[in-house]
Amino acid sequence: MHKPGDVILGGLFEVHYTSVFPELTFTSEPNQLSCQGFDPPGFRHAMTMAFAIDEINKNSHLLPNVTLGYSLYDNCATLVVGFSAALSLATGREKQFLLQETCLGTPPVLGIVGDSFSTFSIATSDVIGLFRLPLVSYYATCSCLSDRQRFPSFFRTIPSDAFQVRAMIQILKRFGWTWAGLLVSDDDYGLHVARSFQSDLAQSSGGCLAYLEILPWGKNQAELSRIVEVMRKSTARVVIVFAHQIHMIQLMEEVVKQNVTGLQWLASEAWTAAAVLQTPHLMPYLGGTLGIAIRRGEIPGLRDYLLRISPDLDFNHNDGNSMVRQFWEYTFECRFAPLPAGWSEAGGAMCTGDEKLENVETEFLDVSNLRPEYNIYKAVYSLAYALDDMLRCVPGRGPFSGHSCATVQTIEPWQLMYYLEKVNFTTPFGDQVSFDENGDALPIYDIMNWRWLPDGRTEMQRVGVVKKSASNSEELTLDEDKIFWNSKQPPRSVCSESCPPGTRIARKKGEPVCCFDCVPCSDGKISNATDSMECTSCPEDFWSSPKHDRCVPKKTEFLSYHEPMGICLTAASLLGTCICVVVLGIFTYHRSTPIVRANNSELSFLLLVSLKLCFLCSLLFIGRPRLWTCQLRHAAFGITFVLSVSCILVKTMVVVAVFKASKPGGGASLKWFGVLQQRGTVMVLTSVQAAICTAWLVSASPAPHKNTQYYNDKIVYECVFGSTVAFAVLLGYIGLLAILSFLLAFLARNLPDNFNEAKFITFSMLIFCAVWVAFVPAYVNSPGRYADAVEAFAILASSFGLLVALFGPKCYIILIRPERNTKKAMMGRGPTKT
Repeated sequence: MHKPGDVILGGLFEVHYTSVFPELTFTSEPNQLSCQGFDPPGFRHAMTMAFAIDEINKNSHLLPNVTLGYSLYDNCATLVVGFSAALSLATGREKQFLLQETCLGTPPVLGIVGDSFSTFSIATSDVIGLFRLPLVSYYATCSCLSDRQRFPSFFRTIPSDAFQVRAMIQILKRFGWTWAGLLVSDDDYGLHVARSFQSDLAQSSGGCLAYLEILPWGKNQAELSRIVEVMRKSTARVVIVFAHQIHMIQLMEEVVKQNVTGLQWLASEAWTAAAVLQTPHLMPYLGGTLGIAIRRGEIPGLRDYLLRISPDLDFNHNDGNSMVRQFWEYTFECRFAPLPAGWSEAGGAMCTGDEKLENVETEFLDVSNLRPEYNIYKAVYSLAYALDDMLRCVPGRGPFSGHSCATVQTIEPWQLMYYLEKVNFTTPFGDQVSFDENGDALPIYDIMNWRWLPDGRTEMQRVGVVKKSASNSEELTLDEDKIFWNSKQPPRSVCSESCPPGTRIARKKGEPVCCFDCVPCSDGKISNATDSMECTSCPEDFWSSPKHDRCVPKKTEFLSYHEPMGICLTAASLLGTCICVVVLGIFTYHRSTPIVRANNSELSFLLLVSLKLCFLCSLLFIGRPRLWTCQLRHAAFGITFVLSVSCILVKTMVVVAVFKASKPGGGASLKWFGVLQQRGTVMVLTSVQAAICTAWLVSASPAPHKNTQYYNDKIVYECVFGSTVAFAVLLGYIGLLAILSFLLAFLARNLPDNFNEAKFITFSMLIFCAVWVAFVPAYVNSPGRYADAVEAFAILASSFGLLVALFGPKCYIILIRPERNTKKAMMGRGPTKT
């Protein structure tokens, strides 16, 4: 079909869906090829382009001084026919026909709308691109056509398969379908989709393919049976199909034969709107199908234009306007003259050309669901706006060499392509049209759902949209409440169920990444999200919860006042302190009695005070360690015990000196053990320990420490020595004084007297040394709070040992046997002991 104009635009459409090649001989001509199977939607596509050009010519604001014409060709769904038509449009060489009085033959076109097939567009663009002739496709979706190096003049108003693939992956993610099968057609469309789908799915971590099968062309029953068998045995409940309508028809025949139900189908734009599949026979299998569909649009006035089509319109054509005539014969089931042989005898009617289209029900007039037509409409307007921009160029400010502009008389296709790359307009339906650097239009798709109505009818409803957002990512909008599911609810399609928090994914060797085991996190590690790839370690002061799904603060451990052990030690410390106070009170009250005076009362009082401090310093080992308690506990312990042992040592030395003085010539030794000497000796011995503690605190002070080595799930608060050597010196000094006291007391144990204190000092030092000898291995092998408990117990045990051994017998005599608390009794002249 042709229409003259100042500028001619070409169009390639599938008006017939098959072709028959004659048997080639040396005498046959190429034009003997015949196209068969009239396709009303394909003819509507062609007439949509004719309508758009007619509408542009009537628009006083768009190309006001230019008339557009067209040359429309049928590709017969055959590559050789479509390729031949494209070359005819580009070169203008075809059988001659009368276009104008002064011109013969079809003029070359400045732009072509088409083709509908990706494979046809690839072949055509490979050649047409050499001429830089713009080719704007309305239906070719192969992502390979976005290669600007190979196809420099290719544009399209339909999104590429790359966007459609990402939209499919968005749907898979939306419903958690991580395990799906993929079926593709055996052509450029399907094979490029297969590569793109596998790549994008891996990059997005959106799931895995359970299988990938290529649907054959033609009736290959054995291969179709094998593919359906794979689908039936697979655990994947979702099947994605990027193929043509004919492939789905053949596939569904085998699906019905094997009765494979319970599958969720995802349809590509190539068969989403296929009415031939939406039948009661197939809906038990295909009901609930979700499909990507070309954006639906509205074209006001198109139906009225289609109704005005008739065989006697002024279309310039070949062979008696065969395209319109064939449409007429197909619609009204009649024939134009000359009639075929036997047509009248068979009851066939003759076409008059006066038949009314509005009186018949035909798919051709259904404009309620314009999808490819809307893309054709946008493609024609894209070329028109580009031409309009070019013709509005101001001479001297043009984009071409010498700032020149193109004119209608001198225009070249490559000049139109320059403006087509920059076109930007909005359709009456509200969609923006422009092309990116690859010639692709702004992508947008409708999401369709096949719904099975209770009365047995079927309908295809829009349930969402997917488009490119401002951030260049795919934005999916779905109204899930409107979606019809064959199984009443969205199916589950996963190879392995999700790993809950507290576990991690462990890949199965040799299987896809979606097939895995769930391994619980080890102690101290957590995963707080579903399908975690690895478990993360908790911070130092935290530990994993029992479910390993969160980190909780570690339990803290130290010798507490609130636990039984701490309570017992505290009670013992306070008890010892109270006893010291009571004994001190008794000694103070009876300070004038012989037993108090005879035992060096000043040293006894000092010893009682130091023992009270020893009992109290054990409290420093109870409670959470602080810096000051860590520093004070060992210093206080060391100094108070040295003070106590020093008093005992001096008392022992005095006892020995007194008994030596009682012998002839021994009185001189007493001058070294006067009151001042006793005080001085205690102070000097204690000062040495104070110096050791001071050096320790200055050089390597004890400090609180959070120990995590004893237990993984607990923090043990303890005091580190800072210097083990200093602690050993501190203990060694105490031990040295204790051993000296023990040895002196032991040597004086048999000295004559009724009340010989050396025996009790010997006994007390024996207890003291035994406690601290046992303390060292017990302390070293006690972890955490038990080490503090051992040290506190050693302090209390040795303190009680000294208190009871030294002051117990005296208090017994003072309180129970006062008759022995006399000078005569002390000198051995009183009542004898029982």
